[in-house]
Amino acid sequence: MDEMDRRILNILQNDASLSASDVARQVGLSSSPCWKRINRMREDGIIKRQTAVLDASRLGFGLTVFVSIKTGEHSSDWLEAFSGKITDMPEVMEFHRMSGDVDYMLKVIVRDMKTFDEFYKRLIGITALNDVSSRFSMETIKETTALPI
Repeated sequence: MDEMDRRILNILQNDASLSASDVARQVGLSSSPCWKRINRMREDGIIKRQTAVLDASRLGFGLTVFVSIKTGEHSSDWLEAFSGKITDMPEVMEFHRMSGDVDYMLKVIVRDMKTFDEFYKRLIGITALNDVSSRFSMETIKETTALPI
């Protein structure tokens, strides 16, 4: 990956709806070489997918919760089953296996406290967990999907 690829990626991270010719114009390439670079980066898995970033609050999702989970189980079979159930929960935006004093961290977005309580009850019903702690976001100060390339 060279500097031109990085410039293309920075543009696409900010607006993936741009056509290859629009991107090419911004980076100083002709359309065909730019399109080839974009395709190569898709094939190489650098560009995983293109999505629309939605405004959660405008769609009625007013509560962001960070849920930390401690468990006494660490086998690969348990993790596979647990991971499958968590990734199937549409409220879970991010799911991380952690080092340190917490085993897993979830970023959960729901409409309100009642909806979170319903989610929480489903979560603790999946398997025995040693500790589930929730932290509620009061304000989003920075939110981005753009990597600092």
